[in-house]
Amino acid sequence: MKGLSYLALIVLLAVMAFSYKYAWWKPAIDWKRPRVLMYHMVREHIDGAKFNKLRVTPAEFDKQVAWMKAQGFHFVTMQELQDNWGKHPEKTVAITFDDGYLDNLENAYPILEKYQAKATIYVVVDRHDRDWSTYKKAHHNSGELAREPKLSDEQVRFLANSGLVEIGSHTLTHANLDKLNDAECLHELAESKQQLEQMIEQPVTSFAYPFGIYSQRDVELAKQVGYQNAVTTKEGIDAQQPDFMQLQRIKISGKDSMFAVKCRLKLGKREG
Repeated sequence: MKGLSYLALIVLLAVMAFSYKYAWWKPAIDWKRPRVLMYHMVREHIDGAKFNKLRVTPAEFDKQVAWMKAQGFHFVTMQELQDNWGKHPEKTVAITFDDGYLDNLENAYPILEKYQAKATIYVVVDRHDRDWSTYKKAHHNSGELAREPKLSDEQVRFLANSGLVEIGSHTLTHANLDKLNDAECLHELAESKQQLEQMIEQPVTSFAYPFGIYSQRDVELAKQVGYQNAVTTKEGIDAQQPDFMQLQRIKISGKDSMFAVKCRLKLGKREG
C-alpha cells in the first residue's frame, strides 16, 4: 500500500511538472493575433554540437508546417503581415529564418513549396566564413556557425523571386549593435539594406535585430534608413496595436517536440 502511494505521488508530481512546463491547460491567446515564428536552420542535428537548438530537422519542420496547414493557418511574409495588420484572417502566421543558411533553400524551401507556405529570411550580407556567435559571447569560439554553409547571392535572388520568400536584412556582419557607435550602427543598417536591394532588385523593408540585442537608438536608426518592420527575439504574441519596429516572435527550437510547438503557437512561449 505504501508503495502504491509513493508511485501515485511520483505520477502526480510528474503531471504537475509537465503542466507547469507546457501550460497546456491555459486557453489560447486570441487567434486573431498573428503568430511570428523564429527559425534558424532546417537540417539534421550534429552529435555533441552546441547549437542544435537552432537546428530543426527537415522531418520535424515538415510535420510543423503540415500541421499548421491542416489547422487552417494563413501564411504570410513579414511585409504582408504589416500591410494587412488588423485585416488578416484568424490563425495568420509568419515563418521567419535568421542568418541565411544554405539549408533554408535545400531543406526548408521544398517544404514551404509543398504546402505553399510563405516565409521571410533575414540575410546577413557578409555571411560566409564568419563566426558571429563570438560577437555575443567570446567563449562561443568553436567555429560551429562559421562552418555552416550559407546561401550564395544567386540563391538569395532565386528565393526572392520564388513568390514564397521575402528577403529581409540581418545587418552586414550580424553585428552586436550594442557594441557599435552611432555611425557604425547606421552603416550596418543602411549598407546591408542597400546591398540586399541591389542583389535582389527588390525593396528590403523588413529587419531582424542580431541576437535580439538592440536599444531605442537602433529602433530609430532602423526607421531612419527605411525599414518598415523589425523583429526581436522577445518571446510572445503581439497585441492588436503593436510597435512594428519591435515585434515579438515565437522561438521554435530543434529540441521542441510537436506538442511543445503546438503549445507555443497557442500561448506564444513556453510557460515553465
